[in-house]
Amino acid sequence: MARRKKRRTGDQPTLPGLQPAPTEPQEDPPDEESGGKEHSAAAKSAGEETPRVRQLPPCLTEPRQQGRAEPMPDLEGKTVYVVDVNSLIFQVFHALPEMTSPQGEPVNAVFGFMRDVLYLVRQRKPDYLFCALDLPGPTFRDEMYQQYKAQREETPEDLSPQMERIFELLARMGIPCLGAEGYEADDILATVAHQVEQHGGRCVLVTADKDCRQLISDRVVLLNLRKKAVLDRQGLLKDWGIEPEQVVDFQALVGDPTDNVPGVPSVGPKTAQKLLQQFGTLDQLYEHLDQITRPKLRQALEEHRQQALLSRSLVQLRRDVPVAIPWSRGRADRFHLAEAAPVLEELGFRQIVEEFRQAGTESAPGQPKPAWDAQYEIVTSPDELRQVIEQVKGVSWLALDTETTSTRPLWSELVGISLAAEPGRAWYVPLAAPAGEPTLPWDKVRRLLAPVLEDPQVAKVGHNLKYDLLVLRRQGQTVQGELFDTMVASYLLEAGARSHSMDQLARRLLGHETIKISQLIGTGRNQRRMDQVPLELVGPYACEDADVPLRLRPKLEKLLGQQQLDRLFREVEMPLVRVLAEMEYHGIRVAPERLEQLQRRFQQELDRLEQEIYELAGRRFNIASPIQLRQVLFEELKLPVLKRTATGPSTDAEVLEELAREHPLPAKVLEYRQFAKLKSTYVDALFDLIHPETGRIHASFNQGVTATGRLSSSEPNLQNIPIRTEQGRQIRWAFVPENSQWRFVAADYSQVELRVLAHFSGDEALCQAFARDEDIHARVASEVFGVPLEEVTPEMRRVAKTVNFGIIYGQTPFGLARQLQISEEEAARYIDQYFARYPGVEEFILRVLRQCRERGYVSTLLGRRRTIRGVRENPSRHRNLAERTAVNTVIQGSAADLIKLAMLRVHERLGREGHQGRLLLQIHDELVLEAPQEEVPQVAALVRECMAGVWELRVPLKVDLSVGENWAEMEELPSAH
Repeated sequence: MARRKKRRTGDQPTLPGLQPAPTEPQEDPPDEESGGKEHSAAAKSAGEETPRVRQLPPCLTEPRQQGRAEPMPDLEGKTVYVVDVNSLIFQVFHALPEMTSPQGEPVNAVFGFMRDVLYLVRQRKPDYLFCALDLPGPTFRDEMYQQYKAQREETPEDLSPQMERIFELLARMGIPCLGAEGYEADDILATVAHQVEQHGGRCVLVTADKDCRQLISDRVVLLNLRKKAVLDRQGLLKDWGIEPEQVVDFQALVGDPTDNVPGVPSVGPKTAQKLLQQFGTLDQLYEHLDQITRPKLRQALEEHRQQALLSRSLVQLRRDVPVAIPWSRGRADRFHLAEAAPVLEELGFRQIVEEFRQAGTESAPGQPKPAWDAQYEIVTSPDELRQVIEQVKGVSWLALDTETTSTRPLWSELVGISLAAEPGRAWYVPLAAPAGEPTLPWDKVRRLLAPVLEDPQVAKVGHNLKYDLLVLRRQGQTVQGELFDTMVASYLLEAGARSHSMDQLARRLLGHETIKISQLIGTGRNQRRMDQVPLELVGPYACEDADVPLRLRPKLEKLLGQQQLDRLFREVEMPLVRVLAEMEYHGIRVAPERLEQLQRRFQQELDRLEQEIYELAGRRFNIASPIQLRQVLFEELKLPVLKRTATGPSTDAEVLEELAREHPLPAKVLEYRQFAKLKSTYVDALFDLIHPETGRIHASFNQGVTATGRLSSSEPNLQNIPIRTEQGRQIRWAFVPENSQWRFVAADYSQVELRVLAHFSGDEALCQAFARDEDIHARVASEVFGVPLEEVTPEMRRVAKTVNFGIIYGQTPFGLARQLQISEEEAARYIDQYFARYPGVEEFILRVLRQCRERGYVSTLLGRRRTIRGVRENPSRHRNLAERTAVNTVIQGSAADLIKLAMLRVHERLGREGHQGRLLLQIHDELVLEAPQEEVPQVAALVRECMAGVWELRVPLKVDLSVGENWAEMEELPSAH
């Protein structure tokens, strides 16, 4: 159902059929020219390489030497949950993609862990809840066996600071943590479970660790949060074919490579299961070894008897850990989840912060609360509107907001307009309302409002003003005057934040809780349009939508000045609002008949790939099902498991690329996925995005999404159409100019990020190469490989290109080796040779990191800032997430500055010189225009001049131009001399 636009959130709509990614500040993935970011290391399976706490966390409840255990409460009918914290942290760290806070610190593990805490408290509703920790130092198992867990790696660099955040949040919420020196978290789980069981309660152990399966009983179960699945006696019997009492002996035989528990060589799970089903216990097995009929198995068991007994001791969990359990503090109804909200808001977790803020009260949303100290009026007659106009005429700032029936401005109907000229005074003019309620006709409202809206001396303020400009433009009304968009101002001040909603700004800067849209239109199936909401509810809400931005403006303006962002805001971002509104209003034409051809073509390719996959697999199966694909790849084809997730072996793109070296089927699956995604995301979805009145697609270009300053696009996301692939070119073939007499003109900055790098670093060799207009990748290959330029091979150039862009994105030898399919030693040598030949680049990177650590932020060419925490005092070439983010922001953010300046200049020149040609799209470092064929030479020259001369760098800005009858078939124009 169509509904009011997402004005409050500042969110951008997603393409139909796509699930939004986890909320996080959108980092700009480099386009294909830039070589791509390095892949992360393979995620470990659930419970593997659990990180240990480096120091005692603030949430740790009194250790044994600091107090006595409380008396046991009556647990009859009560449920006690115990969370294996370290294991859970590690799971979510590897399960979620990289996420950063507004300050650039890694937060994916914090987000995942807190989301799980919320689920446990609000959905599972425990009576008691405790967290169990691994503490620093050796345990009794290390004394028993020096090789225990010896192969475990150090805690990942980007995880350590997140653990500290999690412990801080647990302490704030009052959730008690238990730990004891010399013991592991699993022993704590065993001890609590034992006490709960002894006193008539039910215990749920939140862990994926297989060691804890020995604790399962009639009163103790395991909860796997990733699968939302409970494992009890029956589940264990189905999975391992044994009883809980046999788990320790089972693991003693099988061993555990994760913890370096040796077990008995050649005894796998199936063999161990059969042995325990036959003999019952490990002791009984060794008492009756003569009954083993397989000589090799009997010999292995005999030779490794002591190893099996040692393994049993290692996996046996202690149920008597001397730890004081604070039962009164563990009562879930005494937690203070709302205390976590300020930290979560600081970290940018818009999605869950409100749930934590409301936790404990669980109050349902009621009627809209009365407005704050304000006078809000609903205008229901032309005379009242004339009086309003007299009051706002000639004011310095006029706040403006529109209420509509849709989140898509050019598809929406205007429901009403709200105005505010002084804090606490606002008016709502209804144009549509439920039957029987007073409204005013748009023609009359427009005639009365036009002089004020078109007055260039009256500046306009609002939140996400581009939306309002487009809504009014569709109704034939333009808006003149200086603009102040509070959403864009918030974005400039906190570029890394996930949300720049008016609700959050009002709470943070004004101390005011706004009326929520859900209180008016509801949610889900019961959601209604804004024109179906009674005026008595719409009026205060709409007036507040104008009043809040008016009150926010002076506060945001002051902050912009303090951070020296006011000029960037005034001279770049605000003028860009109008340019983007113009681009969105005109849209771009898509030929439906070409889309139909593409639909047939893509479906034929999918059918072909489907049959080839079935032939390679030897049977039919659901290719889109990870479970069925796992069965084919790992059970039937016996391909190696390279990475695990919480639900089983991974079949992500990275894994399939690796497996493609061993078998053709994974490559076919990758190709199938690519076609399926492009067909559903673009070919099929584009039909729904063609406006019925204009026949064009009106994509939204978003200023407040990416953390680096680049624009993003949505409905559709044009920046995700593959540039270099044949499938991507086929999709672009459907985009055509205004008519057959018009042409597309595309202007693309050549290697702009490397030119920015050369400018900032001042590296002599790099700058000279650009000054001579050399092929920079060939030049770097010549330097790195030590061969003359003319002897550089295509393979050498490919390596150099990958190194060039990898340097910007902090690529490690591991990542480079993975991308080039070479050894880490060879990759490290390439990186060393690069920095040796271009020392200015490394000096620049270290300078950026040093200044970031000193100032707390990095800045771009135009002074755009991003706050970043987590840069180390002495960063190595193996940079952590914060350090990669810092360097990337400077480079990519400066490239964003250049393309935005270029857009402003091109738009201004086109209008001033009277060209019909107009800007259509901005994709990465490329501008796409359309113009009449006879204008193409002049428009192309104008665009090249504007883009190349937009800023004076130490190296020339080069612009590649092309012209075509559609977006796919573009003929390159010769370079200017």
